Amino acid sequence: MIHDLAPQIFNGLVLGAFYAIVGIGLSLIMNLTGTINMAHGSFMTLAGYLAFTMVSRGTSFWFALIAAPLIAVVVGIVVERTLVRPLYKREPFYSLLMTFGLSLMAEEIYRLIWGANAVPFSPPPGLASAVSLGFMSFPKFRIFIVIVLVIAMIGLALFLTRTRFGLRLRAAVQDTEMIAALGTNTQLLYAVNFGLGIFLAGIAGVLAAGMLGLSPTSGNALLMPAFVTVIIGGMGSLFGSIVGGLLIGMAISLTTLWIPAASEVSMYVLMALVLMVRPRGLFGEEGIFG
Repeated sequence: MIHDLAPQIFNGLVLGAFYAIVGIGLSLIMNLTGTINMAHGSFMTLAGYLAFTMVSRGTSFWFALIAAPLIAVVVGIVVERTLVRPLYKREPFYSLLMTFGLSLMAEEIYRLIWGANAVPFSPPPGLASAVSLGFMSFPKFRIFIVIVLVIAMIGLALFLTRTRFGLRLRAAVQDTEMIAALGTNTQLLYAVNFGLGIFLAGIAGVLAAGMLGLSPTSGNALLMPAFVTVIIGGMGSLFGSIVGGLLIGMAISLTTLWIPAASEVSMYVLMALVLMVRPRGLFGEEGIFG
């Protein structure tokens, strides 16, 4: 039994880490600006394709892991300033429609540039093997993924709680007008906050490309579980997104083991059960990061 259960638990943790970090990026953007960013998955895909292009041309995977998300951040900030920012004071419905249309456009652009079929993006040779624990083998790349995502989450938590700019971001969520009255450039806060969410999505996109493959729709496949992660964990809660992501990852992985046909449905069942008990999610507190 342990030979079947242990791999699924580990795969569930890896999936949960993906959902958590993408969900955190979504939550950051939604809490401060009220923007429902349906193009979040497209930025994941963009970072993955950029890393693929860099590695294909001889660039180190380790350089691409950082450079590709940063380039995606630059694109994201341009999008924020030109398309998203004019919609901040309007109903969230408008930003939802605009970013949804943007995601459809991005998919077609990726097809034109990199083709409609999936492209191979393998992990570096040093991470291609597996580590044997006796009763099972863990792929080194998946262990690496968990380590990187955990480091990214810890770094974000320290940034939000230990730096002056991070504290201003948290304060702006609670009262943007007061922060602006104190002389803080709120437009800069919006841009940095949006870019931070895109950077987290970009890291997840590069890592996901090495594990799940890379196609024009690969990022959007992780988007809906990320939204469910935010709902289960609770809007505004960094810790809630982590817990929600891990719960969804475990639910999908274990359901795949016992009832494969219900694997995708399991996260929605879990969401319904949580909302019946906690309508704001497990750790949701209106307007607070965590």
